[in-house]
Amino acid sequence: MASAVAWRLFMANLRRIVMLEIDSPSAVRREVSFCEAVVDGQKEVEGVKAVFAGGIDAIKACWKGNAIAVAVDPCWQSLSMIRPDVVVDAILAKKNLGTKMNEAELVIGLGPGFSAGKDVHFVIETNRGHNLGRIITSGVAEPNTGIPGSIEGYSEERVLRAPGDGIFRAQMQIGDSVEKDEVVGVVNETKVNAGIGGVVRGLIRSGSSVIRGLKLGDIDPRGDKRYCYTISDKARAIAGSVLEGILRYYNS
Repeated sequence: MASAVAWRLFMANLRRIVMLEIDSPSAVRREVSFCEAVVDGQKEVEGVKAVFAGGIDAIKACWKGNAIAVAVDPCWQSLSMIRPDVVVDAILAKKNLGTKMNEAELVIGLGPGFSAGKDVHFVIETNRGHNLGRIITSGVAEPNTGIPGSIEGYSEERVLRAPGDGIFRAQMQIGDSVEKDEVVGVVNETKVNAGIGGVVRGLIRSGSSVIRGLKLGDIDPRGDKRYCYTISDKARAIAGSVLEGILRYYNS
């Protein structure tokens, strides 16, 4: 979601963007996640490039190079130096981890855990359905259902989860075709089997430390490999709402 927002803003020519990350990102949809720049140095998503930046000077160099900057700063300590006009909390933790309205002139929170008018200016609805992408100016988003979105009638069964604590080792890659019950990877010695057939759309990095129940990947039953490398409909909708929120605020 965060990468979709950054991509949308960049394409709308709002190009002084910095994404603040943890030092070991655990993104599932890695082919459309700019956080991969933390490990690989840079990442391109649908023609937009993000580059890892080790400090304020490196962030500014990224902007001059027409790239999104990605910095490791899980506590947002660099905000006081960056002094952003807009902060978007796209952590999707289902709760507010400390974001406040005074962190920028405009602060936007994605999904449940935020209260518009109290700790952020706007909340963007992230739950699939009639209200997806709605800009909330007062109050909160719908509560987290804990149920993955349905694709062709498949919900939880399309998600790969860690069977226990340990180290995940992938035996497939994003974009691979998979059959039901086929082994996608292992956590320690325990197999992670596909619940349905389709294409491996997302998968965390092999070698990642995981805990029981953590989402390791997802399978797309539509079987179209192109979807692995493009932003999803849900993410595009939410990103468009963030852009609208910014334009609405600054043009009011």
